[in-house]
Amino acid sequence: MTATTINADEVKKFSDLAEQWWDPAGQFKPLHKFNPVRLAYIREHILRHFDRDGTRRHPLEGISILDIGCGGGLLCEPMARLGADVTGADASERNISIARIHAEQSGLGITYTATTSEKLAETGRKFDVVLNMEVVEHVADVPLYLKSCADLVNPGGLMFIATINRTAKAYALAIVGAEYVLNWLPKGTHQYSKFLTPEEITSIISRHGMRVIDRTGVSYHPLHDQWRRTRDMSVNYMLLAQKD
Repeated sequence: MTATTINADEVKKFSDLAEQWWDPAGQFKPLHKFNPVRLAYIREHILRHFDRDGTRRHPLEGISILDIGCGGGLLCEPMARLGADVTGADASERNISIARIHAEQSGLGITYTATTSEKLAETGRKFDVVLNMEVVEHVADVPLYLKSCADLVNPGGLMFIATINRTAKAYALAIVGAEYVLNWLPKGTHQYSKFLTPEEITSIISRHGMRVIDRTGVSYHPLHDQWRRTRDMSVNYMLLAQKD
């Protein structure tokens, strides 16, 4: 294991695109399209787990949430609007700078910090919810990353993980299709060798007190131009784990 989860090439890749985080027609257009389905999944399970009334204006008030690898804050801001105490962390200083500016312009009080999961875990901080979305396939040391993320979860708290499965179908759709045919993503955004199966992630986090309590696939429906949950986890999927 290395001493850091930072993959310098990946950090530079996303830093170079930092100014486009909030452009729904820019390089992060696929993520903007993907955001509603993951936000609905996160909101639904947090409300259920913490027994909150979803009809209230700020149903997540008092719940601490960490978005690790937060980018420009596409998840942080909706969570803050729901009343949560949100911290966004990212290894890219440029991403954090963009996120801070946008949050200020939106009138949202979000704590942003340029750091890694392992450095944050070393401080002893804990959160009720850790959002680990579309990050694990970009880090240099997967076991260290997942361990540090698990260490950041309060006992009884939740961690959401979203990533891409390592299957032939995922290679065809997420790399060849999305990057080379449809040009949804810049070429080289993903590396097939970095994809992880649900079983691999489950095995690692189970060694650090996390138990998977829900899982779902996510697929794109071109006729409706939207992402939806599905039983098929062969490409994009989300896992929900609870800290013992």
